Amino acid sequence: MTTQVTLRQKTISGNRKSLYLDYYPPVKNPKNGKMSRREFLGFHIFDKPSNPIDKQHNVNTLQLAQMIRLKRYNEINKPEIYADFEKTQLKSKQRMGDSFIEYFRQLTEARKRLKNDPWNCAFQYLNDYTGGNLTFTDLNEIFCDGFRNYLLTVKSKRSDTTGLSKNSAASYFNRFKAGLRQAYRDGYLPIDLNGRIKSIKKVSTQRNFLTIEEVNQLIKTPCESTSLKTQALFAVLTGLRYSDIRNLTWDLLEHSGENIYIRYRQQKTGEFEILPIPEQAYDLLGDPGEPGERIFKGMEYSNSVSTIISQWVKMAGINKKITFHCFRHSYATLQLGAGTDIFTVSKMLGHKNLRTTQVYTQLVDKLKIQATNRIKLDF
Repeated sequence: MTTQVTLRQKTISGNRKSLYLDYYPPVKNPKNGKMSRREFLGFHIFDKPSNPIDKQHNVNTLQLAQMIRLKRYNEINKPEIYADFEKTQLKSKQRMGDSFIEYFRQLTEARKRLKNDPWNCAFQYLNDYTGGNLTFTDLNEIFCDGFRNYLLTVKSKRSDTTGLSKNSAASYFNRFKAGLRQAYRDGYLPIDLNGRIKSIKKVSTQRNFLTIEEVNQLIKTPCESTSLKTQALFAVLTGLRYSDIRNLTWDLLEHSGENIYIRYRQQKTGEFEILPIPEQAYDLLGDPGEPGERIFKGMEYSNSVSTIISQWVKMAGINKKITFHCFRHSYATLQLGAGTDIFTVSKMLGHKNLRTTQVYTQLVDKLKIQATNRIKLDF
């Protein structure tokens, strides 16, 4: 015979109702061994809640009581189901003792694109902060806040004198949060801890770029590395990142009538893109090689590359701090300045969000203001 388990309420003092389970037929009380129909749960709800806090208390308490009722029902009537439930709970507890460091390392290996990828950097800082010892049980809001503050104060691995920039800290902490979110989805964490902790807010940074006059000046200026000069000008003409240019192979180029396209997967986002390129960009590549062969060989970004670019820019008489990524910025500002609409530019850059592209419109607006102020009439 099936035992019915019903959640009931009993009015008590203070405008409250006590919650208890009603068993029919009666069951043995494990405390005294006597048969009984009632099991008081030890908590209450408000009879007539008058404010949002009391109303939410009632909702949460009733949900908990219903979970207990269902558990009791399964214990009595479906012991085989409850056994499976206990196994699931045990497995969850065992997972909580696993290493989050190892879990995050595996996520990093699956998602990182380059040696200095934000995932890899996030793992290194997390490993340093914990000494390589961190289980899922150790993860809570206090730990997450501590790691957040650590990233905001720790010295950069690239310098013994300067701290980690706020934007780098924000990027690495976002990867840590993504790891928490994935751990919750995979069943390692009982709560979505990622949703409970604050991100690090990024600060706006100056995006240096080149005008068309400055790019033409660079073309006329010799560079220590002819190959690097070609790659930089190719970036100006296509807007491609260093990582994507480095991985270009001849079989990714496609001719369709008079048009030339590059079919590639962005290293940063993993998204597949089809990018039309101008004829001038194609002419920079020289004679085609074998399919699968890299177009730009021996291109590894390093401090020496930055030094060569810096010297080249200085020799051209340009007083700006230019990195390789600035050639991508230059592509965006030149396109917008030439009248290309922001939606098209966003697609050409492979941006997922239009807001990312809107940063460049601010740069173009500044150029327009500067151009306007150059007109001075002699009244």
